[in-house]
Amino acid sequence: MTERDLLSSEFSPCLNGTLADPVQSAPPQPLREAVEAAMRRYFEHLDGSQATDLYAMVMAEVEAPLLACVMEHTDGNQTRAADALGLNRGTLRKKLKQYGLIEGDAP
Repeated sequence: MTERDLLSSEFSPCLNGTLADPVQSAPPQPLREAVEAAMRRYFEHLDGSQATDLYAMVMAEVEAPLLACVMEHTDGNQTRAADALGLNRGTLRKKLKQYGLIEGDAP
């Protein structure tokens, strides 16, 4: 299992329009606590291996589902999504392309 696979399994925020809850009886955790718990499990699974490019990997794992969920919430309206995220619409479009969330060449 790759580093990205390990981290991806820890972050699964948006599935079919609902927040994923692998243990349905568990109380919801604030995002900060969920990230911290996921990172601790990630480091435990490294088994002594060195982590590399961790910041970029975590940001990609968090940013892609964030964008997908916001786009779903705004019914695909990029202007509303950009406003909700506090981004320029052009920046949002670039990120959506980067993660394959809209058609177009990724940079």
